[in-house]
Amino acid sequence: MDEKKLDESQREQWAASVSKTLKRFPERKEMFTTSSGSDIERLYDNEGSINSPGYPGQYPYTRGIQPTMYRSRFWTMRQYAGFGSAAETNKRFRYLLDQGQTGLSVAFDLPTQIGYDSDDVMSEGEVGKVGVAIDTLKDMEQLLDNIPLDKVSTSMTINAPAAVLLCMYIAVGEKQGVDPGKLTGTIQNDILKEYIARGTYIFPPKPSMRLITNIFEYCQEYVPKFNTISISGYHIREAGSNAVQEAAFTLANGVAYVDAAIDSGLDVDSFAPRLAFFFNAHNNFFEEVAKFRASRRIWAKIMKEHYQAKDPKSWKLRFHTQTGGSTLTAQQPDNNIVRVTIQALAAVMGGTQSLHTNSRDEALSLPTEESAQIALRTQQIIAHESGVADTIDPLGGSYYMEALTDEMEREVNVYLDRIKDLGGAVQAIEEGYMQREIHQNAYEIQKQIEKEDEVIVGLNKFKVDEEVNPDILKVDEALETGQIESLLHVRQNRDQATVDKALANLKKSARNPKINLIPNILDAVRVYASVGEICNVLREEFGEYTGV
Repeated sequence: MDEKKLDESQREQWAASVSKTLKRFPERKEMFTTSSGSDIERLYDNEGSINSPGYPGQYPYTRGIQPTMYRSRFWTMRQYAGFGSAAETNKRFRYLLDQGQTGLSVAFDLPTQIGYDSDDVMSEGEVGKVGVAIDTLKDMEQLLDNIPLDKVSTSMTINAPAAVLLCMYIAVGEKQGVDPGKLTGTIQNDILKEYIARGTYIFPPKPSMRLITNIFEYCQEYVPKFNTISISGYHIREAGSNAVQEAAFTLANGVAYVDAAIDSGLDVDSFAPRLAFFFNAHNNFFEEVAKFRASRRIWAKIMKEHYQAKDPKSWKLRFHTQTGGSTLTAQQPDNNIVRVTIQALAAVMGGTQSLHTNSRDEALSLPTEESAQIALRTQQIIAHESGVADTIDPLGGSYYMEALTDEMEREVNVYLDRIKDLGGAVQAIEEGYMQREIHQNAYEIQKQIEKEDEVIVGLNKFKVDEEVNPDILKVDEALETGQIESLLHVRQNRDQATVDKALANLKKSARNPKINLIPNILDAVRVYASVGEICNVLREEFGEYTGV
């Protein structure tokens, strides 16, 4: 079969998949037109060309993982939020849902992220500061009060204690009468990038990977609609990597998780369809779009060709995007609205499945309600007013875009080959390879900024005399006292003997590497054992990681 016939065959397959998709997800409009009334086709392609990037919804998914992409449904507008108490964060969640947000995304405070209770000496001064404080199931009940978990999808940015917070979410669903099989959302659960770039780890790599594969195994049977991991390049980019490194190190970590799951006895097609990814979006618009397109293509080839996955869902790289926090400036903070718009547009043009847009004041503090609304409105304007969602992969076929995508794929694969030669992502992390690469790139970027070779508007060029004194959100210092009092109240009113028994069972199970720990953790959570108590049991058995 010659190239032209092959391409025509692919187009026919795409047309058939469109018809099937439209039965489930009809397009948003009967007709899509420009403001001047010209018809907008569903897809533009170079029909018959050997240089065609392929078709959306078809392997290797360069043009998107769904046949109709945003013509049928917009991406999920999932604004990241969390601060202070569970009750305060619940108010913000409900406000955002009222404003048109379509999914929740939970930020946890630092003590929760590293498995300490609010009354632990290690938590002093940090309770509720960078996210919501969650100590027991009682807090999670307040966080999700009057939010129907069978209708709202929730993402939780939690890693080392991910199993504990997932079990709390399941338990709240049970209290609402929602079967775990109906819960939808994503748990970040990505410990490797913590070792590389972020630092909120607790346990060494081996037991950490055990907890992650335990979640894969448990959810495959009991919580099948929940994404069991969000393999994150976001924090790798925030730490100073470039776009190629972000994609390469993220995909390398993905390979490590797949290997660990297969080594634990799981079939690749039993868990791979629930793997998700989380990328950053920075200011170089075309490079960011190319990064998303190339990452999809590389992952599809890895899953199909290397792992021999049979289910096409296993080949698809589904990803959430957050605009670049490290690109925001405290100087002239309103400039950040423009930056975020460019970055959000890149994510959409790159085919993201969900998106968080940062707020203009996040270089100064947690976002105010007004700033959070502007950030959400940015997504809504792109969706409803810009027209970029009216055709699929509008940049596909551009000489520049396709060349950038090809180059991105080549450069990412060079890194992947290097990491493979080192023995894989875990070995590369333990040797500090990825960390050194990121640090060197961050150093080079900083030099360019200081020399003004890299222009940051308002920071090193086009500066103005200004007094940066916007209305910023401040977390009440009294919150910590209130949170501790609430925790003590829970401890005084729970059945301590039942808690002790549940923790003892967890401790015993942790000693046997063949036992899945999720049922034990769920038992402990249900009787109001705290995050710190559960993590301390695991600390005693697994030890703590101290870094490279």
